[in-house]
Order: sequence, then C-alpha cells, then structure tokens
Amino acid sequence: MRGFEFSKFKPNEIPKGGFEELLKLFLELLNYTAGDAGEALAWMNELDKQYNITNDEYGMGNFIDDLKQKGYLSEENENGEIRITAKTEQSIRESALEEIFGKLKKSGKGNHRSPQSGQGDEKNAERREFEFGDSLDQINMTQSIHNAQVNHGIGDFMMTERDLEVEEMDYKTLTSTVLMIDISHSMILYGEDRITPAKKVAMALAELIKTKYPKDTLDIVVFGNDAWPITLKDLPYLQVGPYHTNTYAGLELATDLLRRRKTHNKQIFMITDGKPTCLKEGTKYYKNSIGLDRKVVNKTLNMAAQCKRLKIPITTFMIAKDPYLQQFVRKFTETNGGKAFYSSLNGLGEYIFEDYIRNRRKTVR
Repeated sequence: MRGFEFSKFKPNEIPKGGFEELLKLFLELLNYTAGDAGEALAWMNELDKQYNITNDEYGMGNFIDDLKQKGYLSEENENGEIRITAKTEQSIRESALEEIFGKLKKSGKGNHRSPQSGQGDEKNAERREFEFGDSLDQINMTQSIHNAQVNHGIGDFMMTERDLEVEEMDYKTLTSTVLMIDISHSMILYGEDRITPAKKVAMALAELIKTKYPKDTLDIVVFGNDAWPITLKDLPYLQVGPYHTNTYAGLELATDLLRRRKTHNKQIFMITDGKPTCLKEGTKYYKNSIGLDRKVVNKTLNMAAQCKRLKIPITTFMIAKDPYLQQFVRKFTETNGGKAFYSSLNGLGEYIFEDYIRNRRKTVR
C-alpha cells in the first residue's frame, strides 16, 4: 500500500531579483493590502528575509527608488507617506486581466457557438445555401465554384443560385453590465479571503471592456447594509465592512444604473457568498442573519422578478457551498430567468469572463 511522503514547502514563483520580477509581486500584494503601498512593501521585506527575493546587486531600496522614478509611487511631502499612482492602478488591472484571461486562452474557455446566426461582425464555421437578402460578401466563392462543378460538371460550367454557399456570421451587440460585489463581513469569515478574488475579477473585467470592447459599459456596485456605486479608481482600495447583506438595495441600484443606458443588451453579474439578511426601511435597518428571513427573501425575489420584466438577466456567482443557500439562489434564478454558477474562488474569473463573452454575442437572421 502506498503511503504519503511529506517534504518542505518550496514556493514555485519566488522572484529572483530585478525590477520586473519584483513589480509583479508588489502588484499582487497590493490586492491583499487594499492598495496600501507601505504594507505591501513591508510584506516584501519579510519575504526578502525568508526567501531572498533580492540580491547583492539589486536590493529593496533600489526597487523602491525605481518605483518612484518610474511613476508607480508618489510620496507626500508633509508626512512622507507613500501612495500608489494611477499608473499602478492600471498596472493592477492589467495584471489581473492577464492572470484571468491568460488562463482562459490556455484552457480554451470562452469559445462558444451560438445556436443561431445571421449577418454580423465575425464569421463562424457554419455554412448554408444562399437565401434572398444575404449580403454578397457572405458568399464563399471557392466553395460555391466547387459546388457548381460537382452539380453541373466541368465541361459546360455554369453556376446557379442553388450552388451559392454563404458563411454564417455572429453579430456582436453592445452590452451594458453592472457588476455587483458583496462586501458584507462574511466575505472574510472562516479564514477565507473572498473579497480579493472578487476585486481581481472586477478589475480584469473592467480592463477587458476598456481595451477590447470600448463601446460596452461597466458599472460596479458594492452592497452591504446599503449599496453604492464605485469607480475603477476605487477598486484596489475596496475592503469588506462590518455589514449585513442588503441584496435588494444592490439590485435596485443596479437596475437604476441600467435604465440610464441606451443599449439593448443589459445584464447584472452578482458575486456573493451568502443570503440576503438586511433591508433598509426609512432610516432604520431590518436585519436577521439567522436562517432565511421570509420578509427579506420575498422582497429580494420581487426585485429579481422586476428585473425580469425589464429584460435584465441576473447571473449569480455563488461562492458558498451551503445547500440551503444554494436552494435560495436556485429560487432567485428561477424567478429572474437568469443563470447561477456555484463557483470556487479559483474558478470565479474564468466563469465570469466566459459568460460575459457569450452574453455579448447575439445572433440575428
């Protein structure tokens, strides 16, 4: 019988010194320190003591100087506090995009065929006979000539309408998305950091839309006891608060934001690890964290139904495994007509990117 052999843990990706290697680590640590540059550098010093991530030629002092000279850090003259710059914020988003989208490209996720197709922006693998109204640039001339030769012979070459073969095309629509992030206290309970992966996904999705789909829109909403919109600039600094989960308020705000968008395709992505536990009634809060409170649940389901009437599908990314919570999500999804993914933290980014790319591909005849 085979047993288990234990050995000392050796990190796989410890930098070997040099600015670029250390910068990758610095950007990663900023995700965990909520954008606190001083704390991230303190962690790097500790890692240097334990794993020797710098060398005799390039030390931590050189790295900090380079961060300032290259515009990644700014130093306030009054108290000497160092802060990250807009350049660093963009680098964090780019790093998150590469981390998540790189996995997608490697694994082949996100390559989905639609059951229908028509005139659009991008050719797909489907072929069919020419029909009246098809655009001439859809005709595959090579295949059409081949069809004519097979159907009529080579000696007396002729081509009819029935020989023409067209290439189907996918039509990409403009999409408005609201990404809702749960920042209730449970996102850091039980020793599991759930807010950092959620932030990474938001930053990566924002960077993807900004660079590849600039006409699409992305609004980001966070929800705890209340809900409020945040900007891209706020994302690196986002932290969990001592909050309950007011899912209703988050959906209400997301719906209001989407009403203002002029696009036809609208959707809500919601990242949460728990059940709704809070409502705001006037200036007071109604809270109940024990079980599934009927009052809170029913009002949240009513909001899901309202989104369905407005043709706003909600995709819920559930990062908790409790059966009774998953049961609530199933009921919520059924009420809205949306979708739900019961995702691990590691798979969260891939699921969201896969679904975003699929949802913005709309096909018409």
